[in-house]
Amino acid sequence: QVQLVESGGGLVQAGVSLRLSCAASGSISRIVGMRWHRQAPGKQRELVAVATSDGTTTYADSAKGRFTISRENGKNTVYLQMNSLKPDDTAVYYCNADVVRPGTKYAVSVWGQGTQVTVSS
Repeated sequence: QVQLVESGGGLVQAGVSLRLSCAASGSISRIVGMRWHRQAPGKQRELVAVATSDGTTTYADSAKGRFTISRENGKNTVYLQMNSLKPDDTAVYYCNADVVRPGTKYAVSVWGQGTQVTVSS
């Protein structure tokens, strides 16, 4: 079993920063891609940022210039640094990873339980 546990969410005022963390644990050989998604009330879940195992990062337009995704591969952890937060960033943020388990060839997609970020104006 592999688990992803997010932390770092909270209630903040517009303009401040938050850093989300997501730690993977369990039976892991390697992690390919790691992502942050978010889902606002009444909206579909959207991809926010991706960090691949080779260090490539990509961002949704809404995150470019304000959010930074980073990985600490030795700790199987991914972070999302969020600066200049806006009320529109209010959502549940989910971590997602493509995990290759020992003795297998293919990655499976694993999701965390989510962490709430609320930005007040």
